[in-house]
Amino acid sequence: MNMQFAFVFPGQGSQSVGMVKNLAESFPQVKATYQEVSDAIGVDLWKMVQAGPAEELNKTHNTQPAMLAASYSIWKIWQASTARRASVMAGHSFGEVSALACAQAMSLSDAAILARKRGQLMQNAVPLGSGAMAAVLGLADADLDALCRLTSRQDHVVEAVNYNAPGQVVVAGHTQAVEALIAAAKAKGARRAFRLPVSVPAHSSLMRAAAEKFSQVLQRITFQLPEPAIFQNATLQSAADTQALMAGLQAQLYSPVRWAHTVGMIKSSGAAGLLELGPGKVLTGLHKRIDKMLTSLCVCDHSSLENAITTIEG
Repeated sequence: MNMQFAFVFPGQGSQSVGMVKNLAESFPQVKATYQEVSDAIGVDLWKMVQAGPAEELNKTHNTQPAMLAASYSIWKIWQASTARRASVMAGHSFGEVSALACAQAMSLSDAAILARKRGQLMQNAVPLGSGAMAAVLGLADADLDALCRLTSRQDHVVEAVNYNAPGQVVVAGHTQAVEALIAAAKAKGARRAFRLPVSVPAHSSLMRAAAEKFSQVLQRITFQLPEPAIFQNATLQSAADTQALMAGLQAQLYSPVRWAHTVGMIKSSGAAGLLELGPGKVLTGLHKRIDKMLTSLCVCDHSSLENAITTIEG
């Protein structure tokens, strides 16, 4: 199959205890990557990922470097297994950091430090319990946006933050506002509306203070333009220079992730397929809802790796 493929990287929510164990049994790249990331942040991530507990892995400042190590190691396996390379890349939310590391925009150790600090700043941005996220299924984007505006007021904010696929949007904000939005969405006719197991209201305006501090972290890291180009979440385009790249990473903390739009940009670039590199199949499922004409594959274990290579090389 001589078509162009985009590589895409999942964000928080795809992690699980025991992830990438199947690949680690055959590919030394997995443990080597986890060791490098662990050394950079001073945490034994491999032990945490394999032994848990899930509550520890699910803490944002642990999840993000663990997801980086998982996606980067799978990308390394792909590099060693086939000559087929990405035409463009993108990452969903935190996955953008994984994409940038794989596209050589920064070193893996710098990406690990960035992931750890990003998670800490997000976790500390709001008091525990005061922020929440929820998924809303079955409403049009415009209707949900209107509900968010009607529900929000000062210190009672809820915003649409992940436009994942048609009729599948995530909201975030103050806990009570998110709960009120869930009730309003159900009354409006949403098929489902439910809280997500996340305490950080990611990509909402509540993250602006964290983003200011994050800019200082970004200034300490050496960036270069990625190869191949990466469509960034906040701008829906590839950065023209490293300052724009850093600005996009900073703005991403408080800006919505327009993933359906991102997939449209990827298709417009000439890619006819998307390959998700990371644990789970979350993005692959979304892609099938967004555009059935695109070939959507993932690599998360042995069988999916073999299937992806056969499909892309065939």
